[in-house]
Amino acid sequence: MIRQTKMTVTENISIARDIFRLRLSGDTSGIERPGQFVNLQLEGLFLRRPISVCDWDSDTLTLIYKTVGKGTNQMSGLRPGAVLDLLSGLGNGYDTGLSGDHPLLLGGGVGVPPLYALAKQLIHEGKQVQAVLGFRTGADVFGAKELSALGVETTVTTEDGSLGQKGFVTDALPKEYSFFFACGPMPMLKAVWRACPTSGQLSLEERMGCGFGACMGCSIQTLSGPKRICREGPVFRKEDLPWNG
Repeated sequence: MIRQTKMTVTENISIARDIFRLRLSGDTSGIERPGQFVNLQLEGLFLRRPISVCDWDSDTLTLIYKTVGKGTNQMSGLRPGAVLDLLSGLGNGYDTGLSGDHPLLLGGGVGVPPLYALAKQLIHEGKQVQAVLGFRTGADVFGAKELSALGVETTVTTEDGSLGQKGFVTDALPKEYSFFFACGPMPMLKAVWRACPTSGQLSLEERMGCGFGACMGCSIQTLSGPKRICREGPVFRKEDLPWNG
């Protein structure tokens, strides 16, 4: 359910290199599933900024974002007490009913945050959850301790080997799992699509205009025709993606 709401900043702190955790208080009733996102209105900028939901409860929303441009750099300067206009409850999110008993979570960089709420939901459903998180270097790592604290068997990989296992998430796949959930940059997602023998769901990223399906700017091609990442996505079944290359 898409809602437009005002939320108040309660925390905005750095947790890793160029990575910030933003906590907001207000109405979160539009958020129904892990993997959904919100669209933030920032002063002086025409387009809203889409940010995936890391966690939420009845009146608190947690977002984790990376400073990569004008909008996110402006976000990093937000202070407690600031009020933001949000479109909440966007996207379709992950379907935990597909997971089986031993799901695997695969996250790369800023694809890690939505896996936290997903892990909480899967554990609540009695699933035994594993996770593999990938980063470029040790200074970029975040989220692993939080997942481990939930009871998730968590492996960290870094491209340079400075922390955890050297390599990519596909180099650290466990031998057995029932289903995978993935979120991260497109090269990682395509590698996961090729490497994982089970079914799975992948959360895709694309530049968005409106964030709720009106502008068609984030459309991608699937095996059942063009789909909007902001509306029919961002989560898609592995079997729906035409990635044969």
